[in-house]
Amino acid sequence: MPATPEPRWLNPDELQAWRSFSLMMSRLTTALDSQLQRDSQLSFVEYYALAGLSESPNRTMRMSELAVFVNAELSRMSHLIKRLEKRGLVRREPDPTDGRYTNAILTDAGWEHLVRAAPGHVTAVRTLVIDALDKSALDAIKAASDKIIARTEDH
Repeated sequence: MPATPEPRWLNPDELQAWRSFSLMMSRLTTALDSQLQRDSQLSFVEYYALAGLSESPNRTMRMSELAVFVNAELSRMSHLIKRLEKRGLVRREPDPTDGRYTNAILTDAGWEHLVRAAPGHVTAVRTLVIDALDKSALDAIKAASDKIIARTEDH
């Protein structure tokens, strides 16, 4: 049995950067989720799903594509869409081009709810992230995020 290689432990600077980054991810997600729940009765992932549908042709997306878009397993996405469906924000229909798939469709009520939710969410994003960074820091965080996203797609 081959020996497991020794991990490349983080040095103090790397550990400090990692701890700061992971705390920021956690706190930012919590803050945005709290704002959306308080102001719009939506979770962060529900808002993101509705926003994805709103940007899709005919406000429609296959459930499997929507799951990838919001980074959720298909079973979790199914539960999420069921909750939104009960509220009249989304409906599901078989994909007319391939009945093996189900489409999620943003309803007019869902569109209106999203339109009402968007200003508060954008204000929170601007306050918590955009306005906290100058142009060079914003460019750097985008570049770093893109690199990290590309690496996570390999795993």
